[in-house]
Amino acid sequence: MTTVTSPRVLAHPTREEIRLENVLHALSDPMRLRVVRELARAEDKLSCSHFDLPVTKSTTTHHFRVLRENGVIQQTYQGTAKMNGLRRDDLDALFPGLLDSVLAAAGGQAERLGEG
Repeated sequence: MTTVTSPRVLAHPTREEIRLENVLHALSDPMRLRVVRELARAEDKLSCSHFDLPVTKSTTTHHFRVLRENGVIQQTYQGTAKMNGLRRDDLDALFPGLLDSVLAAAGGQAERLGEG
């Protein structure tokens, strides 16, 4: 993993360090999948406070950390806000079609269950 040079710089795996089993683990949780679906629909990065997850703040922080440490999202600070973006280019290069398939399946499941 890359090293942290400042408290305001977060460690992320390089593209070469991202592993399929870690990405699948990160996407296996309903709350994390919800975050990824929302990031995939967004035109720009979203702050952590944008997400209204039905879990505690510490659990939300945990979910974002799992997504970041497994190479699914990129987190950067803009002022005091932690901004989140999907690492679509990296994931598509490493695992072509995976993200689109997961997002399509999750969307179909949400429709089927009336979750939108």
